[in-house]
Amino acid sequence: MTAPPEETRPVTRLMRIEALAARGALALLRRLGPVRASNAGGALCRAIGPRLPVSRVADANLRLAMPDLDAPARRAIIRAVWDNLGRTVGEFPHLPALPENPASGPGWDVVGAEHLAAQVARGGPVIFMSGHIGNWEMLPPGVARHGLPFASFYRAAGNPLVDGMIRALREAAMGPAAGGAPVPMFAKGARGARGALAHIARGGRLGMLIDQKMNDGIEATLFGHPAMTAPALAAMALRYRCPVIPGYVERLGPARLRIHVEPPLALPDSGDRQADILALTQAVNDRLEQWVRARPGTWLWLHRRWPRSAYTPRS
Repeated sequence: MTAPPEETRPVTRLMRIEALAARGALALLRRLGPVRASNAGGALCRAIGPRLPVSRVADANLRLAMPDLDAPARRAIIRAVWDNLGRTVGEFPHLPALPENPASGPGWDVVGAEHLAAQVARGGPVIFMSGHIGNWEMLPPGVARHGLPFASFYRAAGNPLVDGMIRALREAAMGPAAGGAPVPMFAKGARGARGALAHIARGGRLGMLIDQKMNDGIEATLFGHPAMTAPALAAMALRYRCPVIPGYVERLGPARLRIHVEPPLALPDSGDRQADILALTQAVNDRLEQWVRARPGTWLWLHRRWPRSAYTPRS
């Protein structure tokens, strides 16, 4: 998995200290094993996360998106969000070794594997869509092990030393499933979008997490409120008429994960390109909302997803 060229960033003394701490944390997580590492990450984040200011963003999001929840219910969800995030970090270095279809204990399985098999048989370009749900880091290696390694978008960490560690962990998670060939990663932004479009045009496979705000996106709705959403997925899928396969990761327990793969979304074809892009973008948001409503404690509510005006009470 090769990251896009980045501007050379000077490595400062603080960055080296951060990298040393990160290496130590990774070494500890590896020694703990997948279950204890998941439990430790979850416990640490449960204890600290709800006290951080960013948890107020999560509370505001929940008030907006799920207004029927009372304060104790929102607090429980926020605590679960931090628990899931901590477990996701704790499990990260163990993903390459997690077995598929274990009889018990840590590992992962796939529901809807027939949709992956159908895409393998069909061949050609495909876009996998998901969100920051459960342990989303399991999606690329899990799908790759079913014969469909896919490219993805990439935002480099601010510390290049830590960034290198993250990329190495992702490469290790893919392992031999990628067939030894590098899997492209595209920088977020206009340049990366052009690279991803060319990749799809060549018959490539692309994965996209579609649940973050994009200020210069298009206005679709999410949980009944306007939400600026990136139109790139819809634009690429409609231009090349390639399948859009939804999927997400359900957490069953410590380092025990289930990948849900759903049938491809219907591609609109009204003859009005902009209307079709909006319709497919809305379908993507609707599918995300369905997943989140089913398991609200496993979605990353910590970023401000809606415009600021949506959070302002109306008189």
